[in-house]
Amino acid sequence: MSNKEFTFICKKILRIPDMNNTFPTEGNLSGLSRKDFQKEINNKETDLFILKNKKGMEVAVTNYGCAILAIMVPDKDGKYANVVLGHDSIDHVVNSPEPFLSTTIGRYGNRIAKGKFTLYGEEHELTINNGPNSLHGGPTGFHARVWDADQLAENIIQFNYVSADGEEGFPGNLEVEMVYRLEEEEKCTGNRISCLQLTKLL
Repeated sequence: MSNKEFTFICKKILRIPDMNNTFPTEGNLSGLSRKDFQKEINNKETDLFILKNKKGMEVAVTNYGCAILAIMVPDKDGKYANVVLGHDSIDHVVNSPEPFLSTTIGRYGNRIAKGKFTLYGEEHELTINNGPNSLHGGPTGFHARVWDADQLAENIIQFNYVSADGEEGFPGNLEVEMVYRLEEEEKCTGNRISCLQLTKLL
């Protein structure tokens, strides 16, 4: 098990175009609708969550693949814009031609050659999804799973997922906990407890 913290800083920018047709509403700056992200997938419910800080910055996420949908930050004139490529509905996330876009990938980030590896003398064969290789945990890796979500505060959300022994060919049960925290200093930090290699693709 390892404890990895990641940080990405969203500084005020001069000009950023809308990247996924996000417009402010009374509910949130991104204009995303919660009902567009509520769906039952593999007997689990997906949803939309909005993180806010006291300075007005917002981050929109869903518990499907822990995908980041929008990061709304102000430009020099105070106009808010989305600075990441995202999705407008859960169907867009699930059916995206770029399935790893803005999601959490795992159990392993990058390719495992020929979809196999040896651990303690035992060879494990993985699900193939990139030519002869296994990429980013396989076709139904962490990016394609519905995580349990608990919004702990207006600026904090915790995701949990249990990856079963044999999932996509990986050995051992793995409990993953990940926290997104939107800080007041216009940065977003996350804390992951994991094994192998998890990666956020933005």
